[in-house]
Amino acid sequence: MAITAKFDGVAVTTQANVYFDGKCVSHGIQLADGTRKSVGVILPASLTFNTGAPEIMEGVAGSCRVRLKGAAEWETYGAGESFDVPGNSSFDIEVAGEPYHYICHFG
Repeated sequence: MAITAKFDGVAVTTQANVYFDGKCVSHGIQLADGTRKSVGVILPASLTFNTGAPEIMEGVAGSCRVRLKGAAEWETYGAGESFDVPGNSSFDIEVAGEPYHYICHFG
């Protein structure tokens, strides 16, 4: 999968979403067709995120380990790779070393 390098014609929410005492910071964007996404970074940490809508997490830089709700095994993802998270679910994510930059595509 090619890494998404930029989005044209978007509206950006300038107020950052800051989670987990600053370990995750993102900005919401909305494309011209109304599609919502967020672009952010997760600093080294072990976190658990809950989802409302389904999400596709696309790695832009860095890497992470992810365990989806109900899964026994951890999977590793890096730049150019993505993982799907069902709606009304959760996932554990671990980032070590370099920050993990991502785009979250909401379903």
